[in-house]
Amino acid sequence: MPILTFLRRQAFGIAVLACAAVAYAFPSAFIEWRGVKLMSLVVPAIQIIMFGMGTTLSAADFLRVGKRPWAVAVGVFLQFLVMPFMGFLLAKSFGFSGELAAGCVLVGSVAGGTASNVVAFLAKADVALSVTMTCCSTLLSPFVTPFAMKVLAGRFVDIDAMAMMVDILKIVIVPIVAGGIVHALLKRQFDAHKVVFDRILSILSMTGICFTILVLTAPSRDTFATAGVAIVAAAVIHNVVGYLSGYWLTRLVGRFTHLGEAEARTVAIEVGMQNSGMAGALSVKVLNSAVAALPATIFSIWMNFSGSVLASWWRRRKAGIAEGAGGMV
Repeated sequence: MPILTFLRRQAFGIAVLACAAVAYAFPSAFIEWRGVKLMSLVVPAIQIIMFGMGTTLSAADFLRVGKRPWAVAVGVFLQFLVMPFMGFLLAKSFGFSGELAAGCVLVGSVAGGTASNVVAFLAKADVALSVTMTCCSTLLSPFVTPFAMKVLAGRFVDIDAMAMMVDILKIVIVPIVAGGIVHALLKRQFDAHKVVFDRILSILSMTGICFTILVLTAPSRDTFATAGVAIVAAAVIHNVVGYLSGYWLTRLVGRFTHLGEAEARTVAIEVGMQNSGMAGALSVKVLNSAVAALPATIFSIWMNFSGSVLASWWRRRKAGIAEGAGGMV
């Protein structure tokens, strides 16, 4: 693959890495601006992204669950059972404690991220299924995420599950519903200019992710300097476990259902790419800690880079082919 083509396909991943490097090198530039703590803008940034996501949704995205129940069921099982427990296991294995350990669990307890839909498209997976799975995990998150955090992260810090539920509703669900209402009211305009709106949403999401990485990396620089290798290792393992478990469990279930290569890729991407923005926002809003947000920040950096690489690799292999040829190895 020509180097310029490779760099173009990995542009977002490279931008994410660049933002992290800049924030690490010049932390003071991304902590406060004219008396405003930049970290306080993380929640509004995520709300804007969620609103944008809401404007792209329709009833068909939810009704599709009835047509693909097995794929959605596998994704939900891994998203809210395996990934939270893996976050807890990694925190214990690497000797994390307090807010850092809670942040590691939080990364595994949130819903799938909107970036998964873009990666699913690039990987020639099932984009419609990806959108449906993101919708389902997001709608379940106000109830499941606080429970998982109470049970697992509650061993490291005090967790107010009810407060977390309310904040998830405010940060995620309300903006999505508002976006859905706007889409319903302006459906004709959205349908007529779908390409333009999709491009705007894509740019908005990428900008929001880069912003959160900048402002969450800066205040936690010292923690990263002392425990960075362990945090990065935990993020890489967590992400890879998500990809592998999503792909191979779907292929296993596919032996008894009609799930194939495209669905396996989709579930792998959906489970491996967590909504790290939501995790970062909850770390700031509920746990009131930049340290707790560090695992989400590192996970986001690695996830977006690995997702771009995985999508590029899968893109060169046709979905729906025989097992063992072009799958995840």
